[in-house]
Amino acid sequence: MNYRKSLMAGMLASAVALGAGMPSSALAAGYAVFTHGAGALAQGNAVTAHAADASTIFYNPALMNKLDGTQMLIGTTAIFSAREYTSSVGGNADSDDSVFFPSHLYVTHKFNDQMSAGLGIFNPFGLGTKWDTNWDGRYIATNSTLKTFDINPVFSYRVIPSLTLAAGLDVMLLDATLERKVFTGGPDVGSKFKGNGTGVGYNLGAAYDITRDLTLGASYRSQVHVDISGDATFSVPALNTGGKTDLTLPPQFTAGLAYKGIDKLTVEAGVRWEGWSKFKNLDIRLDNGQSLVTQRDWKDSWGVNLGGRYQLDPRVALSAGYVYGGSAVPNSTFDPSIPDAKTHVFCVGTDVDLKPFTVAFAYGYQYYENRDKNNNVGFNPFVPTSTANGTYQSDAHLVALSLGYKF
Repeated sequence: MNYRKSLMAGMLASAVALGAGMPSSALAAGYAVFTHGAGALAQGNAVTAHAADASTIFYNPALMNKLDGTQMLIGTTAIFSAREYTSSVGGNADSDDSVFFPSHLYVTHKFNDQMSAGLGIFNPFGLGTKWDTNWDGRYIATNSTLKTFDINPVFSYRVIPSLTLAAGLDVMLLDATLERKVFTGGPDVGSKFKGNGTGVGYNLGAAYDITRDLTLGASYRSQVHVDISGDATFSVPALNTGGKTDLTLPPQFTAGLAYKGIDKLTVEAGVRWEGWSKFKNLDIRLDNGQSLVTQRDWKDSWGVNLGGRYQLDPRVALSAGYVYGGSAVPNSTFDPSIPDAKTHVFCVGTDVDLKPFTVAFAYGYQYYENRDKNNNVGFNPFVPTSTANGTYQSDAHLVALSLGYKF
């Protein structure tokens, strides 16, 4: 019985460490996602200090005051990812090919020169990782997904002609699934955990026009504490049970400096910080009264981006950008359910104004630096390869489309 309880606690700990139905670290560290608009992606998300559409609700809501009338934006990003594992003792495996679609919906309205309001619905955190059911790390993870939905009403106010501030509420909905094999000494037992929870946070934004052509922007999203409850089911029904835990989604800060002093061209450089050091451990509480603490020891991460948008003619704009992101996962707790690594993203795209409609398209190639696993996560003394130690290689293709309408 104690062996069964330990198995359950370990499985739940792995499950809630995941991030939303899309590839690990889509432009950000850990399981944060930053694909929230095609126009922004095309510029490498360097849009904290200037806005072209309603996706500024996510990137910096203080810029809503620069959008006239009522504007709507809806879209999605198709993410095609691939991962390869090469064992340190020989052998390899590939993750199953999957396509994920983090999506977005934004509406903004400008009441007057001072006040604007908006509503955004998007997926701020997420992960999707699927491995073969017989691969080396099958006792760590075979299928890992988690979906988050952020419902974000926000309000902005122009304090003085050069300074606008904004504040909003983040209502976070979270749903997680983890599948893996359980070692029994005989045939493996299939296991699946499904859990969900809700949390509330806030976000702030500021935009300051240093000169007519130079703007400084900053945006902050608070941590969100989510209580998670769920059920674990096995191919052996007698093992089924429930459990609870909690997860703190990290605070995030971005800042950018945009320059518009070159005819038809806007360029911006920015930085991003994510407070993953909040993720120290997981405390799993099973329905039978047992609990288990699993150490994670993640660390804060930094990233930078650079982008530009060139207005080719009154209707068509061309954009390009680059993003660098650090990793939040230390070597000591790195595992294949979240194969996070330092990342480089190269982006291009275009915006077309078809008044009153707009269409934005973007493509991004995301390259992850190789990551070596050399720790005891997943250790089983009866299965020498259970730790899945070796080299992990990953990349992803991102294709984004957003449709806008101006009232």
